[in-house]
Amino acid sequence: QVQLVESGGGLVQAGGSLRLSCAASGRTFSSYAMGWFRQAPGKEREWVARLGLDDKTTYSDSVKGRFTISRDNPKNTVYLQMSSLETEDTAVYRCNAGPFWGQGTQVTVSS
Repeated sequence: QVQLVESGGGLVQAGGSLRLSCAASGRTFSSYAMGWFRQAPGKEREWVARLGLDDKTTYSDSVKGRFTISRDNPKNTVYLQMSSLETEDTAVYRCNAGPFWGQGTQVTVSS
């Protein structure tokens, strides 16, 4: 069992930056590829970024070049560095490890 807790969300102006954190507890999360997803009001959940066990990173076209996913295994934490934020990035962001999900953190980007 892995418990995931996101933090770091908030309100930011367009063009600004935020760093989201996802802290894991329980069974070591280094056994799983990690992902970030988001869901905006009235929209379906959207995959954002993935960090594989081989440290390969992949991103959705909508965030490529602006977001960076990384992990700190000793701290059992995965990060999502978000830059050049746009109003379209407003959503609840959730991290994922295998079958496990966090509860989400709200990111709101104002114009």
